[in-house]
Amino acid sequence: MARKLRINGHSHLLPYPEQIPAFMKDKEIFWVDDERKYMLQKGWKRPVTDSSFFLDEKLEWMEKNELDHAVVLNLSQLYGNGLRQEEMKKALRFQNDFNAKVQHDNPAKFSCGFVVHPGFVQGALWEIERCVEQLGLRLLCLPTHFMDSTGTWRCIFDEETEPIFELANKYNLAVEVHPYDGDKMIKLENTAWRFHLVWMLAQCGDAYHFFTLKGYQEKYPNMRTCFAHGGQLAQMNLGRRIQGFDGRPDLFEGMTHPRKAVGHPNIFFDTLVHDTDSLKLMVDRQGSNQVIMGLDDPYPLGEMESLPQSSYPGKILDLALKKGVISAEQKDQIWEDNVLRWLFGEDEEKKDKLVKTILGE
Repeated sequence: MARKLRINGHSHLLPYPEQIPAFMKDKEIFWVDDERKYMLQKGWKRPVTDSSFFLDEKLEWMEKNELDHAVVLNLSQLYGNGLRQEEMKKALRFQNDFNAKVQHDNPAKFSCGFVVHPGFVQGALWEIERCVEQLGLRLLCLPTHFMDSTGTWRCIFDEETEPIFELANKYNLAVEVHPYDGDKMIKLENTAWRFHLVWMLAQCGDAYHFFTLKGYQEKYPNMRTCFAHGGQLAQMNLGRRIQGFDGRPDLFEGMTHPRKAVGHPNIFFDTLVHDTDSLKLMVDRQGSNQVIMGLDDPYPLGEMESLPQSSYPGKILDLALKKGVISAEQKDQIWEDNVLRWLFGEDEEKKDKLVKTILGE
């Protein structure tokens, strides 16, 4: 019997500074300094907190932590909000080409996602077609919210974006919904990391709210959607959403009841919830089959080796097993089976092909 794999369903990679096109630095869209100390955008910079942001170092880090494979999402800084259309298209195309090369060159180690800007639907559809048919990518990465062509912020599941999900369903894609840009949407001073520690969780909850009201889990049965960071507010406020739906039916005419999404096999959540009580709520509510391993490495909010944070990759599942929140079998499924089912649905041939590639068979 083959050993169970450790597949990380939520990872990120930075291009090396020399890989980033000159126009992205010239236009201050996104770049990394030559010393690899900071990632930068116009009026913004963030420290590169771990060398495993970069490919060779990531591979070393994965080997050290006995990680067999990683699902690499897009960089949140490259959702393209607020950019001119042509600059946005070029920047996102670079991101997708970069991820495709990583996957092509390292198929045993990485499955990579691609990103489109929902504010320009026709362009998004063309890019989906290119990424699937030409680049061989099967994971569509989307923001919880985006800025449309008029400068208005919208939820990813607003009505005008529906052609994106129709095409994702046609291609049998996995979808990742991830929060970012809360500081641009909400007029609050960005102090004490409030947008990462609080508002990101609300962004996921808001996107899940509209996804489930539209019943996309049933409407698009070939599409499997994962909400980042455990979709945390989505778990916490289910009762309030049910109370509101039942108490004000006039506001939800023609919409799907929130209860119908709970535990649905096409909706997934990752494990990045930081404590076992939150994990228990998610497992009890959604079922362990809908939970995938997500380290969110190498960001400091991810499960990284850290003495001050008393953290290491996979700690939350180790603690959950010790506390009886999950069984050993469920732990193995969260690391492997559930990630594969999110990526490929019930396509056993594709699952088997990736497993054999990972194992070198």
